Amino acid sequence: MAFLDPPLLNSANVWATTEEDLDALYRCPATGAVTIRTSLLNGFAHDDKIHQYCFFDTDSMSFDQESSLPNDAGTKMKESSSLNTLGYSPTSLESYIEMTLRIEKRAVHDSVHRHKPMIFSTTGTAAEVAKCGQLLQSRAQRNFSTWMMEVNLSCPNIMDKPPPAYSRDGLLQYLTALQNARLEIPIGIKTPPYTYQGQFNDLIGALLETTSCAKCPISFITATNTLGSCFVPGVSPDEKAINSANGLGIGGLAGAALHPLALGNVRTIRRMLDEHASLKNIDIIGVGGVSDSAGFERMKKAGASAVAVGTALGIHGVSIFSEITGTC
Repeated sequence: MAFLDPPLLNSANVWATTEEDLDALYRCPATGAVTIRTSLLNGFAHDDKIHQYCFFDTDSMSFDQESSLPNDAGTKMKESSSLNTLGYSPTSLESYIEMTLRIEKRAVHDSVHRHKPMIFSTTGTAAEVAKCGQLLQSRAQRNFSTWMMEVNLSCPNIMDKPPPAYSRDGLLQYLTALQNARLEIPIGIKTPPYTYQGQFNDLIGALLETTSCAKCPISFITATNTLGSCFVPGVSPDEKAINSANGLGIGGLAGAALHPLALGNVRTIRRMLDEHASLKNIDIIGVGGVSDSAGFERMKKAGASAVAVGTALGIHGVSIFSEITGTC
């Protein structure tokens, strides 16, 4: 991640879904790369009735479900955390590839800047993810683009499909598929928030088990995704702020409320990677609750090579990156 300048980007989230979203992120001088919302080979069956998000204030638990658009008016919102019951992008990976090529072409035509690295967040079965990597590698080489792939193994909102990165066997299934695919583009995995040492041990153990000839199949880890099983009440205690697939309104927590746990994950993973010569070159993209320069510095000091922003992007819009870097 040393080549990201600045080492600041967006995380894979709902505010990086459309071509307009991605073009704005790409043209922003304060982003060193752009992450595309997690996609499948054939797209996800998104349903507005059950796949939702809201911003909320951690002190009062007051929420704003109407904030579907970034706050560009310059006023300060008190909400600094978010809850979502979202799945993945309804847009297919192939469509995102075509989108990205158009964005890159326009940027060159307009003399915006050099090609900016694009991180395609993907998911699916292990075999499908390997196919995603092969497709991205082929198209990137053909177009001389700087592309990377992040494998999302950590979404807490998919019914009957627990995040694979919470188990050693789940991690091994995907890491083995990536190892066998022999991909040359940079590959990373997005991990969930780990809450006890055994989970970190499983991550490192799986990485070591799939490392051959001192080469690990991944070059970066994005830590962390949202924390599942969280709830924000509605106007009355027996109501829910947002809906979900199971009707309970329970989803993934992000933003300021996640920040301490995200810092702990980045710090622990960095320390454990550095204990093994074959893993110490793996970079970490730190995600979780960063909304200003102080949060950015905390994440870097914890061990992140680059820092990604999610909830604050949804609240403040693309201008948040210039605010963090102090270039606004």
